[in-house]
Amino acid sequence: MAANNNYSDLQALIKQYMDQLTIADVVAEQQQLFEQTQLVDFWQDQQNAQAVTKKLSKLEAKTGPWLQLQKKVQELIELSEIADETMAGELEGSFQEITDELQQLKATIRFSGQYDDHDVIMSIFAGAGGTDAQDWAGMLLRMYQRWAERHSMSVSLIDESAGDEAGLKSVTLEISGLYAYGKLKSENGVHRLVRLSPFNADSLRQTSFAKVDILPKIEASEALDIDEKDLKIDVYRAGGKGGQSVNTTDSAVRITHIPTGVVVAIQNERSQLQNKETAMTIIRSKLLQRKMLEHKEKISELKGENEQAAWGNQIRNYVLHPYKLVKDVRTSAERSDPDTVLDGDIDTFIDAYLEQTMVL
Repeated sequence: MAANNNYSDLQALIKQYMDQLTIADVVAEQQQLFEQTQLVDFWQDQQNAQAVTKKLSKLEAKTGPWLQLQKKVQELIELSEIADETMAGELEGSFQEITDELQQLKATIRFSGQYDDHDVIMSIFAGAGGTDAQDWAGMLLRMYQRWAERHSMSVSLIDESAGDEAGLKSVTLEISGLYAYGKLKSENGVHRLVRLSPFNADSLRQTSFAKVDILPKIEASEALDIDEKDLKIDVYRAGGKGGQSVNTTDSAVRITHIPTGVVVAIQNERSQLQNKETAMTIIRSKLLQRKMLEHKEKISELKGENEQAAWGNQIRNYVLHPYKLVKDVRTSAERSDPDTVLDGDIDTFIDAYLEQTMVL
């Protein structure tokens, strides 16, 4: 039986998508990292070894399904060349199976951006709205934590500042998982909540704002050019909760990048060295964000740190009263079940944003 043209077309389509995702380059990088793990002294530097194995695992998750699919279609073509008429049903079944798998894998094409496969540094800041806004920041933190759980991603708290009566003034966390930045970059911006205020004796309707800042986590090995002379590093005694050693030693670190004025202060870890490394990771990520924004054609297109968490700047509205609706301003995607959305079911909005911005 001659090879079906549909099979060859399917093979070509898979190759096209793999080329678009630069799978061959990723496989080459994967091989280089694997060779490092085989060196006899690999585990002598524990920190580097853990970083390498973590990255290797991420690359394998990215390439594995595509390589397996490519292998399946090649085997299908080879089998069709020697099969007789009695195997037509089996061949068509295999063809349909591969086609279905391809449809599912195609979703990863949306994550072909340079930093889409990176982990995320997320910061949430309470905006206009007083105590209600601080409570809203806490609600958003829970929403993203629940979303991460749904997608088998890990969440690590980096720093937080508690609200005066409830919620949070600000919080910074790391979310780690496959295509974390590619999925969460849609969340960058101001989020607006409308509800009956639980902090008002008259239960009046209150509008609150919070800003979500999404950065790809940039490791030291990714080499953003930062001159040590451009950094001002201050150490001081941490305040607030954190245990005895946190409050009695100069473990907190504040790093200022002098040319840009970017400042990051971390006091969450007990070790000054850990806090410094975390602060430097965020500094690198913020500087990368600035560099990316510099390529925009108009300053009005920027959605970075200068955007106020107040009326008119929101990317999404969450209305709990007088009706129930969550609507994204950019894509018009909406849901009428805000309680479910606030429990972490935000994929409707992420998918709509990706579909709107994806260029194939």
